Amino acid sequence: MSKLPAILSRLDAGLDDSLTRLSSWIEIPSISTDSAFAADSRRAAEWLRADLESLGFEASLRETPGHPIVLAHRPKPGAPHVLFYGHYDVQPVDPLHLWDSDPFKPSVKEIEPGRKVITGRGACDDKGQVMTFVEAIRATLAETGELPIGITIMVEGEEESGSVSLPAFVRENAEELRADFALVCDTGMWDRETPAITASLRGMVYQELTITCADRDLHSGLFGGAAANPIHVLSKIVAALHDDTGRITLPGFYEGVEEPTNQQKADWADLGLTEEEFLGQIGLRHSVGEKDRMLIEQIQSRPTCDVNGIWGGYIGEGTKTVIAGKASAKISFRLVGKQDPDKIAASFQAFVRERLPADVSVEFTAHGASPAIAVPEDSPALAKARAALTEEWGRKAVTIGSGGSVPVVGDFKRLLGMDTLLVGFGLDDDRVHSPNEKYDLSSFHKGQRSWARILQALSTEKTTS
Repeated sequence: MSKLPAILSRLDAGLDDSLTRLSSWIEIPSISTDSAFAADSRRAAEWLRADLESLGFEASLRETPGHPIVLAHRPKPGAPHVLFYGHYDVQPVDPLHLWDSDPFKPSVKEIEPGRKVITGRGACDDKGQVMTFVEAIRATLAETGELPIGITIMVEGEEESGSVSLPAFVRENAEELRADFALVCDTGMWDRETPAITASLRGMVYQELTITCADRDLHSGLFGGAAANPIHVLSKIVAALHDDTGRITLPGFYEGVEEPTNQQKADWADLGLTEEEFLGQIGLRHSVGEKDRMLIEQIQSRPTCDVNGIWGGYIGEGTKTVIAGKASAKISFRLVGKQDPDKIAASFQAFVRERLPADVSVEFTAHGASPAIAVPEDSPALAKARAALTEEWGRKAVTIGSGGSVPVVGDFKRLLGMDTLLVGFGLDDDRVHSPNEKYDLSSFHKGQRSWARILQALSTEKTTS
């Protein structure tokens, strides 16, 4: 007979105690980017290590050139084994005067009738999210004395400062970390009532280019009309990157872009995301993406090209009538499916060179390239997690893509050969990285219950992809 109802009841009864534990962890100011908080970061790592050890995990702090990584193991021979990832470090709290209360003195508040939250830096990102998983483990062990699957927990302390030490740690400890798949709780829900699994992350190509014409800035009254203007050249190139339908014009750019299934399209359409809802919040009204695509496709499953910065000539106060000698831009491409980052970079550089007039040269600087990551649509782990979330929330869990990137997911795929399920319970209004960060109690409570269901669901068979 299933012990799940008893586990869920225990989580319900223990919510106040779990909030006390989370508050104790939030109180530790583990700001990774500021060396003044190095001792606090270690204290936050030790707090989690001790808590996991109390749950029967073999837990330790593993040293890195930066902040330590909490690594804990509780294997179960013959059962699936997962690697859970999170982070204990938090963002700086500046500007402090914009906080309604001390960021490291968490409290439970009712922000509207029937809606309570816990406040504090790290309440959502990522201490509250990590603790949803830990509390599910705690209740499961209390009711059954064992876990349904083997679990390795890795919680780092440098995510908010670039995860500088993590890739080397994963590479050097690959055998110890390898599992059937990975779980990450550092993402969000579709809305307050609709759970989501982020099953794909767009990749990235980032290029900087500098167009050079004359060997110095020129007097526009003397040379205007005759000398090539690099700002004009660059502007034409940038304008040529998209056609009138919103498609990107690089030759071969769409090679490897995969179409979503009919079921995925239907699921996304059911979410009803509108331009008014999505763009209205930032003062815009109309999408400029590919005209034949739903808005939700434009932001999560289609590749993009954006100019992230452009400069040249005189940009100071007042006037200076010059023709610049150089003009520069930073341009990024978000990739999906099987698009090849190296081919995209090469195509972009060829595209630029083909549009250079005589006497004009270009230099490129690469700022990174990474492929997209996606969990196969037919993944058993994905199906089981989705069903568990649907059962808990009473709303069909959606499988979404993210326009952003989570570097550790790429590390897991590249170095460990593992797919990753990103299951999180954050909300758009959690003010992550901003003053007055919070985490809804419904997210914290039902997040615990969700993980308890997922752990049970994943125990039924091996799910190696």
